[in-house]
Amino acid sequence: MVATIAVPSPKSSILQKQNPVSLRDPNCSFLGGSSLKQLKPRNKRRDADHAISLVVPSASLATNTATTTTKTNRGGRFYFNFTGFPFPLGPFLNRSTLRTEAVKGCIWLFEQEQALGFSSVSTNIRMTIIKLKSGGLWVHAPIAPTKECIQLVKELGAPVEYIVLPTFAYEHKIFVGPFSRKFPRAQVWVAPRQWSWPLNLPLEFFGIFRAKTLKDEDSSTPWADEIEHKILSSPEVGIGPYVEVAFYHKRSRTLLVTDAVIFVPRQPPECISKESLLASAKNGLAVKILSKGKEVPEEPIVDNMRNCQKGWERMVLQILFLGPSNLLEPNASFAKMSQKLIVSPIVKTLVFSKVPEKVRDWIDGIARDWRFKRVIPAHFAAPINASRSDFLAAFAFLDDLLGERYATWPSLSLLFASLMGKAASYFPPDDMRTLSSLDQFLVSVGAVKKTVSGRKR
Repeated sequence: MVATIAVPSPKSSILQKQNPVSLRDPNCSFLGGSSLKQLKPRNKRRDADHAISLVVPSASLATNTATTTTKTNRGGRFYFNFTGFPFPLGPFLNRSTLRTEAVKGCIWLFEQEQALGFSSVSTNIRMTIIKLKSGGLWVHAPIAPTKECIQLVKELGAPVEYIVLPTFAYEHKIFVGPFSRKFPRAQVWVAPRQWSWPLNLPLEFFGIFRAKTLKDEDSSTPWADEIEHKILSSPEVGIGPYVEVAFYHKRSRTLLVTDAVIFVPRQPPECISKESLLASAKNGLAVKILSKGKEVPEEPIVDNMRNCQKGWERMVLQILFLGPSNLLEPNASFAKMSQKLIVSPIVKTLVFSKVPEKVRDWIDGIARDWRFKRVIPAHFAAPINASRSDFLAAFAFLDDLLGERYATWPSLSLLFASLMGKAASYFPPDDMRTLSSLDQFLVSVGAVKKTVSGRKR
């Protein structure tokens, strides 16, 4: 059964420490286009009732930028959530919401912590809201509608007109119904071919009623003159198809994806609680198993920045690789995976490598038709100042699967993307062993197909 209940509780709170990575393009017309000097992120905590404006050191893909982040102590963070078979999605009782203005007066990001069951592994989950020319709000991938979250949405001073589910994935689907009931006049739109496991339940079971289904490159959607979309709808790669919808906001030249690409920041997202980071820094069973035979010290965890950073690095490696080679000393592997636009190793191995032709058609269409300059995924860092070449580079692994017969865009930009992608999509072989073994096992038992189409022979 799925049970999702929201109850306000003004006494609830979650400690937060780190500043989110925020990247802004100074050429954006919404932001005035002024140059910004690079500043070091501040370590001192501001009063929680004030907005925070930071300029942080950016990665090679991005210019130095600033966003306005709103934190509150208004309460209303209690949200009972014990769902997600076979791994429940936490936090189970408290979810703090962080709002960031990504494009001034136009695009806002709302983030909450998302934990995997009872483990100490957490990441952030993101909802993006775009203000349309009509004055209404377009909501992408809703998050838990706590009292705090809904208040932050209402503070934008505009009605919610559309709520969009851009994927089949459970962690995004589960909040669409509860969120839509907070805004009953809004239209709900969903990605096609929705399914669930172990039971393929209808959307109504998740509280999603009277939803309209998106069609590929459909120009009849009520927001089509401002936001375009392209659908990746693959053949079944295992127990069900992989479906994701990419959106392009033309006025701000922003690409929105769900899980297609990620950008792991050096420091943890601010919405992840300090308690979660310190719990991940402890030398538990997972660390002992993945310590390469080294002695694992039993020592208390001191509440400091170093341990928070260690906890974040361990979280990232477990999320990306499931069983990384060395959790005791995560620095080297983390450095190879952070600060660049990549496809997640799990998505690459278990999904995209199975349907390379479908993925290539999708990303080539995105790069061909949309002149985006920033990308907003649903996890890790955002917004990311990235060009079409950066985006193509993250998918350079498809060239090895498809071969020269499927080559497109015979241009210098494609050559640059391919060369850059060889480094950008590099995954440490030792860290990939567990994921590769899992892939082989799933193929052997028929849970995942070896390939659906297009693998180079």
